[in-house]
This record gives sequence, C-alpha cells and structure tokens, in this order.
Amino acid sequence: MCFLGESLVAGIGDRQCLGWAGRLAVRAIAAGQPLSYYNLGVRRENSTELRARWEAECTPRLPAGADCRVVISTGVNDTQFENGRARVDPAVSIENLTAILRGVREKGWPALVVAPPPNVDEDHNRRLLALDAGFAELCDALEMPYLRAHQPLRENPIWMREVAATDGYHPDAPGYDEFAALLAPHWLRWLADPDSGPAAVR
Repeated sequence: MCFLGESLVAGIGDRQCLGWAGRLAVRAIAAGQPLSYYNLGVRRENSTELRARWEAECTPRLPAGADCRVVISTGVNDTQFENGRARVDPAVSIENLTAILRGVREKGWPALVVAPPPNVDEDHNRRLLALDAGFAELCDALEMPYLRAHQPLRENPIWMREVAATDGYHPDAPGYDEFAALLAPHWLRWLADPDSGPAAVR
C-alpha cells in the first residue's frame, strides 16, 4: 500500500509520527488485514509534482502478483496563493489527478482518493471546496472511491482547534486521530473489497 500526496499525508505536525495514513495502517492490521505500508507524502508538493513521480516511486514497492493498492490525497498546495494566484490552476489539478488515476488503473492497482482537508484560512478553504467538488466529479466519472473529508473536518472542533494551535495547516496527534476515525469505516470496507464501489464521506 502506497500513500501518495503532500505534508498532510506525511503526517507533519504529529508528534506520534503516524499522521492519518499511519493510523489507517494500524487499524487495518488490528482488523486482521496486514499490509506493507509506504508513506510517500512530500511536504509542499503540488499535484503536478506528484504526477511526475508517482509511478517511479510506486512501481518498486508494489510487486507483480501481490494485492497492491494506492491511496492519494492532494490539492492543499495546489490551492495555496503565491504571487496573487493559486500555485496550480484548478483545471490543471483535475488533469493531474486524472492522469494519475488512469495510470494507476493501467497498472491494475485499486486506488482510493481522499479529499484535501481544511485549514484556518477561509479563503483557502473556499478554493479547496471548489477543487473538492471537481475531484469528486472526476472520481465519480472514473468509478473510483472518493472520500469527501473536507466538510466534516471543517465542522470538527478538535481538528480545527489542533490546526489553529500550530501553523494553521498541520494538527498534532488529536487532529490526525479525528481524520483517521472519519475515514476508517470506508477504508476498512475498501480493504476488504476494492470493487465495492465508490464511497463518500459527506
């Protein structure tokens, strides 16, 4: 299992060094579904950079003949403003995720996409919500599961308190606990049956 994305995939800010991805791996093992877990999150990476590296990083870690899967979460860095505009145009973000998902499908690896979570900047969150809607539409068209975690985390006082207490983006362990708990039922169902159909947290 490869987890691909940015700093929130890597679990930056978590003093337990697990993030939400590590917590999901722990839950899988506890549920009797052991896995080899690779966290490939990169801080400040946008979807264009992810598109350029995902195949080279996943291929040696996901051997032929094994049950190999990929979890992807990107978009927070795409929608950050630099020099008065988003780092990646929303249409390009959609193109990048489309290319990644099609490439993963060609490899025969089931994929799960997790929405980019909220932060303390409401202008940024509005851009993230728009991208979240585009990602959801794309995954629906490709019949791939997409977990829309942005909205429930925005309404989660623990997540919002944790990100506000640090740099505005990355929570400590209690915040990642909430993220993982939100995803866990869908995650465990997908592990048991990757063909169970698209799922959504709304």
